[in-house]
Amino acid sequence: MKTASSHFLERPHTRLGWWAIGLAVASVLLGFMWLFLPGGALLGFLCGIIGGVLGLIAVIRQHERSWLVFLSILPMFNVFIFILGEFLIPH
Repeated sequence: MKTASSHFLERPHTRLGWWAIGLAVASVLLGFMWLFLPGGALLGFLCGIIGGVLGLIAVIRQHERSWLVFLSILPMFNVFIFILGEFLIPH
């Protein structure tokens, strides 16, 4: 699917980049729906971690440089900071 290296302002050129974006969007949507959907927060966290890892793989191994792929890495960091906060400052 990748024909040329992508530039920062373009859409992603790799399938892995598109998967990362889709999972990041699902993570954000499930994060907002945790009140209505039982287990939505856990699904959102999993989508955030998997989407972020796929985004990192797309950036490092497939040289994807789209801003959307870089943006898909942010939910993974959000999940890690949330989990780190739960361990450092328990309720």
